[in-house]
Amino acid sequence: MGDGLWDLFPDGPRFGGATANYACHSARLGANVNMVSGVGKDEWGDALLKVYHKHGVNTDLVQIIKNYPTGTVHVELTKSGLPTFTIGENAAWDYWEWNQMMERTVRQADALYFGTLGQRGKSPRDAIRRALKIAKLNRVPRILDINLRAPFFDHALIRDSINLCSVLKLSDEEILPVLQACDIDGSKSGKNRLRELQTKFGLDLVVLTKGAEGAVLLHSGGIVEHPGFPATVADTVGAGDSFTASVTIGLLEGKGYADIVTDACKVAAGVCSHAGAVSDWG
Repeated sequence: MGDGLWDLFPDGPRFGGATANYACHSARLGANVNMVSGVGKDEWGDALLKVYHKHGVNTDLVQIIKNYPTGTVHVELTKSGLPTFTIGENAAWDYWEWNQMMERTVRQADALYFGTLGQRGKSPRDAIRRALKIAKLNRVPRILDINLRAPFFDHALIRDSINLCSVLKLSDEEILPVLQACDIDGSKSGKNRLRELQTKFGLDLVVLTKGAEGAVLLHSGGIVEHPGFPATVADTVGAGDSFTASVTIGLLEGKGYADIVTDACKVAAGVCSHAGAVSDWG
């Protein structure tokens, strides 16, 4: 549930949005995925729906918002392939609304994914939180992938979102702002900080990605680490989204935590090796 848009790179447009990336990667990994978002009644929106369909994502819950355009983001890359984003405001994914079909689908779901950016608009934020309450009552995993994009977040949004999830995924670039928002001492060792996050919010899992250095997964019984796989980096856009998709699939398939982290690191390394978040979208 959240954002679907086009990333406008210097060399042309690419399919994007954390939620949209996650949806496509989850579908490609074998899940039956329902995307919940909004697109404009425009060419960008038509193109976005075609990409969802190509990757096997169900779009029955993607609303066409007539008065707002499909979302776009201007992306620039550093020499190391890291992206910087300028996100267009008042996009269609800021205005989709809750409906009964959505409620029926949420009640049947095995997992629910959301992020922080996807809650930028009031209507989607209210709908996402309504869905999360249903998922919690049904003991369904609630996957939060922190995606901090200035200026579209504050401490309250971070805390509220973590309070509503059962699995928290964040990157090493996001850990300090998250700790500050949650009043947790950032000077503690990395593993102790993750454990305090888990304990404070009663989380089932906390997963931290560390770029080329792999990832850490903290669960109630301990910690699993993986050093990551080598990759020739084209860019890192969407790597974290694919990682989270792989983690979700592994959890639902009942895999062990070590296998879950290994598989997710492998998937993310593959995404880094090609340009854009989801390859071959055209």
